[in-house]
Amino acid sequence: MKVSVIIPIYNEEKLIRKFLKTLEPVKNKAEILLVDGGSTDRTLALIPGEYTVLHGPKGRARQMNLGAEKSNGDILFFLHCDSEIPEDAIEQIEAVMKRYRAGCFGIAFHSKNIWMKCCQMISNHRIKDRKVMFGDQGIFIRRELFFEMGGFPDLPIMEDYQFSLTLKEMGVRIGIAGKRLYTSDRRFKAGGRLRVMWRMNRMRAMYRRGIDIEEISGLYKDIR
Repeated sequence: MKVSVIIPIYNEEKLIRKFLKTLEPVKNKAEILLVDGGSTDRTLALIPGEYTVLHGPKGRARQMNLGAEKSNGDILFFLHCDSEIPEDAIEQIEAVMKRYRAGCFGIAFHSKNIWMKCCQMISNHRIKDRKVMFGDQGIFIRRELFFEMGGFPDLPIMEDYQFSLTLKEMGVRIGIAGKRLYTSDRRFKAGGRLRVMWRMNRMRAMYRRGIDIEEISGLYKDIR
């Protein structure tokens, strides 16, 4: 099974070098596609020519869907630019996909803050208990299933939440990799950890109630 790693990027000059280092152990094991949404900083200049960079309209869902369309993998692995994957990430994914059609990693934070520990625990429990995974957990899925469900919905936010809800409605079981993916707590630092956790829960509740997506999106500030 060939794995395609699809990474949406936008104005990530502060993180892109560190992120690309985390890809070193897997770059010869998988197809890697970085999908830029019109960066205006030095992000693109900092990406070595060995990497394939696609260009499309800004919007995480649109960027990930474009990457999927241009990819060649049997398994699509959607990864955020502020993530840090284990060295054997591809092997971890392949092991899960022997039994499942979709899955993700559990997440962890390098932070020792008690609220981040709580967030980590809640996020990992949510996968097992509610069968809901989010983009920062590194979603992976079989190619044919991804296109069968229409890819990520074209939403300015909550595209990963709705993606998980659709899989759940389809009765697709979610597998979890044996190792965890480390994700950045930069959004929590910028907005106040407890406040951000509360706001994210509120936004999901608003989405479930059918509140206009643009109103919800307005609560999610760009931290770059």
